[in-house]
Amino acid sequence: MKYALLHRGDSRSEELADMFHALARKRRLVQDDEDPQIVVSIGGDGTMLHAFHKYIDRLDKLAFVGVHTGHLGFYADWKASELHQLINLMSEETMRLEDKLVMYPLLEVQLHRVSISSTMYALNELTVRGSGVTLVAQLHINDNLFETFRGDGICISTPSGSTAYNKSLQGAIIHPSLEALQIAEMASINNRVYRTLGSPIILPKHHYCDLYPQSHRQILLSLDHLHLICDDIISIRCRVADRKVRFARFRPFPFWNRVKEAFIGTEAE
Repeated sequence: MKYALLHRGDSRSEELADMFHALARKRRLVQDDEDPQIVVSIGGDGTMLHAFHKYIDRLDKLAFVGVHTGHLGFYADWKASELHQLINLMSEETMRLEDKLVMYPLLEVQLHRVSISSTMYALNELTVRGSGVTLVAQLHINDNLFETFRGDGICISTPSGSTAYNKSLQGAIIHPSLEALQIAEMASINNRVYRTLGSPIILPKHHYCDLYPQSHRQILLSLDHLHLICDDIISIRCRVADRKVRFARFRPFPFWNRVKEAFIGTEAE
């Protein structure tokens, strides 16, 4: 099996990366950064976001697996002390990788600017804010004006990203098996001129939304960990992508167990 590895860059993650490479060589795993079957992320969810965007053009040809070096991550199944077990499972000749895959939906973002249009993908979310000013934007759903937003910004998240920034905005947690996107407001201003729903909105796969920011205003876009400032945005269309990200699940780790461990913890004795 061919693998690539990315790590957070701190001393603990570097140590684990060296250990992983040494153990992998003993089990005849081949490091191939150009054409891997599995991309191993060592660090946290932020490291996984970097790995996802590095290999975004090859999503249909590889799967991701995460090793966390701190608190439990939603994209990291394995602890540092479990490297031997992970590598043993990766190296089993009888294992079919296709049988170990789970697929999560992605957010497709179509950005239309005055001079150029582009399509991008998010694993967690897109956030749209005014750069130093209040964001004013029309929100359309399926080509119909829904509301005119004024406030700090808008967060549009995937189901797997619903546990990230979306949750801090009082958005719902959505199981990643559901193909949907979620729209959550950041400190909306409501008065007689600007009125918003004031609640998160969940759209199914066959729906889409468009944002039309006020003209000639600087807008800060954050796509996962990537940031872009521009003042020539015409519209931003968001929908559930046709593409998906694949994770290698070498052992069961139910999503709701992750949620409980991350936000509730174990019961007090």
